[in-house]
Amino acid sequence: MKKYNIDATGRTLGRVASEAASVLIGKNSTEFIKYRILPVQVTVKNAKKLLILERRMKKIYTHYTGYPGGLRTTTMKSLIEKKGIDEVLRRAVYGMIPHNKLRKERMKNLIITD
Repeated sequence: MKKYNIDATGRTLGRVASEAASVLIGKNSTEFIKYRILPVQVTVKNAKKLLILERRMKKIYTHYTGYPGGLRTTTMKSLIEKKGIDEVLRRAVYGMIPHNKLRKERMKNLIITD
């Protein structure tokens, strides 16, 4: 299993997330096949030192509970307060990976450390 380390110190959320997603998908590998999971593990270090601008803190995350009137929304600021910046980075990478059956398996290879 290949291991990739990404240092997030002073970098923006989107740039770190897109780099991690690209490696998880396998785009930088010569053995890339779109319907296979490559044996790679991505570790994002210093996630607490990510550069998030104040205007990004107003981003709204939504999810639906499945019940009538069950559309729930939270802002990035409240999500960071509740679950930490790790969850914001995890959601950003999750949104950049193709929406298919391999998505959950690829996300298991993402490790975020403080």
